[in-house]
Amino acid sequence: MKLTTSTASPTGLNVDALVVVAHDQGLSGSAKQVDQAMGGLLERLIASGELSTKTGKTFSIYSPTGISAKLLIVCGGGSIAELNVMEVTRMAGAAAKRLADRSRQSVGLALDVSAELTTAAVSAVINGGVGQDLLRAEKNFKTADEWIFLTPHDASGKHGQIVGESMLLVRELVNLPPNLLTPSTFTERAVAMCNQCGIEIEVWDELRLRKERCGSLLGVASGSQTPPRLLIMRYAGKQAKPAVALVGKGVTFDSGGLSIKPTDGMLTMKCDMAGAATVLGTLRAAALLGLEQPIVGLVGLVENMISGSAFRLGDVLTARSGTTIEIHNTDAEGRLVLADVLNVALEQQPECIIDLATLTGACVVALGVDIAGLMTNDAQLQQRFQSAAERAGELVWPLPMHRFFDDQISSQVADIKNVGDGRWGGATTAAKFLERFVDKKPWLHIDIAGPAFADKPKPHQDAGATAAMLRSLIEFLDN
Repeated sequence: MKLTTSTASPTGLNVDALVVVAHDQGLSGSAKQVDQAMGGLLERLIASGELSTKTGKTFSIYSPTGISAKLLIVCGGGSIAELNVMEVTRMAGAAAKRLADRSRQSVGLALDVSAELTTAAVSAVINGGVGQDLLRAEKNFKTADEWIFLTPHDASGKHGQIVGESMLLVRELVNLPPNLLTPSTFTERAVAMCNQCGIEIEVWDELRLRKERCGSLLGVASGSQTPPRLLIMRYAGKQAKPAVALVGKGVTFDSGGLSIKPTDGMLTMKCDMAGAATVLGTLRAAALLGLEQPIVGLVGLVENMISGSAFRLGDVLTARSGTTIEIHNTDAEGRLVLADVLNVALEQQPECIIDLATLTGACVVALGVDIAGLMTNDAQLQQRFQSAAERAGELVWPLPMHRFFDDQISSQVADIKNVGDGRWGGATTAAKFLERFVDKKPWLHIDIAGPAFADKPKPHQDAGATAAMLRSLIEFLDN
């Protein structure tokens, strides 16, 4: 897909389709120009109730008179006073999704928004027009050959394109079926991306993992015929300062192990590597944007499978840090993978550590499917990220980390066990487990089990992988 910016008049733009926005307060800017060229038709449609100004609603006018475009899409923009990154994302994504029903050569988009909101609009258009139909012979989503943004904010458009295409990388990796995306093939994709973007990458294979005593990660991988990997990716940045460490859970398929998941719970477990994919996509965006902040990205890649060699309930694993872990549930495997990766992250001497993981169903129960949970040992770090997420238009919410939760992961056999006591507070007890492996380094855990993968399509984006938190991470790293 080609993306360009232009300051041409919307009425004279010779494209297959043109998108303008109608707000609650009435037509203005490009939409007003188009309406005047069409003899006031849009105002009459709004007055009659045929054309909705609700955010994300679209209205189509074929062969419109008075303008050069072959098709006019009027997208509801809600209230101008409430126009923010989230609203623009929904608005622009809905327009792109509406136009993905067939192949088109060129589409013009006239939103009349600020530079900041132009960035959001571009990334939303890129993702709104692409679905999860990776392996369909006949695609459900057909991307226009060229999108022309009618905006003076050229730099913002380029920024949005890099972020949007990095989100597409994340979504593709997460949407790929688990027979095609394994620890080995993820590694191949990561190596290729790093080489293209000038990022240093170090790959630990199974032999190196054993030499490094990564017993917790290896325990999870023991039931699979596919060998595990640990990747360390270093983006140098533009300043000589400590790096931010991004750590991602990369369980490329999670059967639950001997604590096997039911069919409904297992079907979408290709998405259990969304944290690792988000780290990869964030590094790509950071490198292409030329961010000043150095970053080190670390991901642990395993399959959690069932075989005669699979780890069992009652087993005790020894993590790289020397901590012993009693296994009470083999489906609480992501934290076991992260335990060793966090220990490796500490050796990079980062300024802080942020981990991303589709870690617990308990977080989804607490916050729903659209909100990521935040848990930390550093309130200031959490607040900084929460502010970045708000600017990026993504939803996060802090969960408690009180000390009494530590008691719930205490084991009578080993140093700790891999689940808490019973069902309650599962998101926090999982975070408390991870906290044992960061050695008081400023650390933020982001549980993306809810927002990383959508079971149903939304008006602005298809079902499947969402690339949740990539935009927030870039906003955090860029500030």
